[in-house]
Amino acid sequence: MSGAPGGPRRDTPLIFERSRPGRRAGRPPRPDLQVPELPETLRRSSAPRLPEVAEPEIVRHFTALADRTFGVDTGFYPLGSCTMKHNPRVNERAVALPGFRDLHPYADDEDAQGALELMWHLQEILAEVAGLPAVTLQPAAGSQGELTGLMLMRAYFAERGEDRDTIITADTAHGTNPASVTMAGYELEKVETDARGNLDLDDLRGKVNERTAGLMLTNPSTLGLFDEGIEEVAQIFHDAGALLYYDGANLNAVVGISRPGDMGFDIVHYNLHKTFSQPHGGGGPGGGPVAVRESIEPYLPAPTVVRDGDAFRLDHDRPRSIGRVRGFAGPFGVFVRSYAYMRAYGPALREMSEVAVLNANYLLARLREAYDLPYDRLCMHEFVLSARNLKREHGITALDVAKRLMDYGIHPPTVYFPLVVPEALMIEPTETEPKERLDEFVDAMLAIAREAAESPELLKQAPHGRPVRRLDEVRAAKQPVLRYHFDEHPALVG
Repeated sequence: MSGAPGGPRRDTPLIFERSRPGRRAGRPPRPDLQVPELPETLRRSSAPRLPEVAEPEIVRHFTALADRTFGVDTGFYPLGSCTMKHNPRVNERAVALPGFRDLHPYADDEDAQGALELMWHLQEILAEVAGLPAVTLQPAAGSQGELTGLMLMRAYFAERGEDRDTIITADTAHGTNPASVTMAGYELEKVETDARGNLDLDDLRGKVNERTAGLMLTNPSTLGLFDEGIEEVAQIFHDAGALLYYDGANLNAVVGISRPGDMGFDIVHYNLHKTFSQPHGGGGPGGGPVAVRESIEPYLPAPTVVRDGDAFRLDHDRPRSIGRVRGFAGPFGVFVRSYAYMRAYGPALREMSEVAVLNANYLLARLREAYDLPYDRLCMHEFVLSARNLKREHGITALDVAKRLMDYGIHPPTVYFPLVVPEALMIEPTETEPKERLDEFVDAMLAIAREAAESPELLKQAPHGRPVRRLDEVRAAKQPVLRYHFDEHPALVG
């Protein structure tokens, strides 16, 4: 790497600031159709304020915005626990096939056999990955998968006449875990992490009792560590009659290597938009299927996709089901992309996880001397470093490191999470990055560690070459500017 890029920053005006009265990019067709009458209460009192811009200016405006956007197609994106991997373009070709693209969600089963067959095969693959027999594709994302899993727990215990009201999570859990627990009506109890980065078994034993409904656990954890006592953890909960829920956010580390069902988990959610390449930058769409053991299968959301001989159908006749958790049968475009990704790998899907783990351990080995390593173990697909040595010696925080990485053309990793690690930097390279990109990242991180000692102010004011400089985050949270005030720009009013 030749050094941190700088260069002048160009401000991009808002579309209304490009607007001039009377400018047009084109006119929509005006078909000779009767205009329906709108109720008086729905009518505008005045015409909407719309930008008036010529077509070249529209193109330049949105092209300029696109040029400012950083994503996995732009550069390295080591965002820990989010698995921002390359999304193969052939998957987009598959999802755009007319039979998939134009299929109506209310189509009869006999008119959607290809789609239903794909969904059924996807369920079968996911069941094998998890080591559990039954799968629902309905949940729209991991967070909804979590809520679905907890609702399944509630239905399971209600039918057994058991009054259990507590869910246990790790202190390293994703923030959606406690949120889902609360939404499902359970009480939350946290378990500490031990010195090796595992669940503290002594703390766990003291908290599991007849009121415990289950455990929500990510394995490997957000520390990037596989829990060394997972079999004993499962035994503790099952001996108490409780269930184990697997947060599949970090499944990318273990596909084809180990299966949550074999570890003792009863319910598993997947993130198709992490592990199986559905693009998820910018907020979606995602997919959060859930797999379960036989004893929980009757409660799965309806309808489920079933096979009858050579035909496929949606089965709505499920009297013990918890009901729908979203509209239709799930995010179908996500299914097509993920299925295409799985079929491209075939039996070699295990290699995806092996390379992800290899890449993470390579980065860890090269960075462990420059940054603190809170848990001195081989990692899985991601790992957590700490910038506490830089803060102690030079006043440089994890946020400063992250902001400075932007000047090197690299997206910052997750910072300050998990909370058990001070000044945390959570790094996940994924399996799709070549060694050259990993080495560039290492060079940048080592350069930043040197800059912390030699030029700390450089880091405290970073980024220097991005369209937006360091923000006042406290003021932005307390005084957000959420709309454009036309009265402050009289030249644009009219």
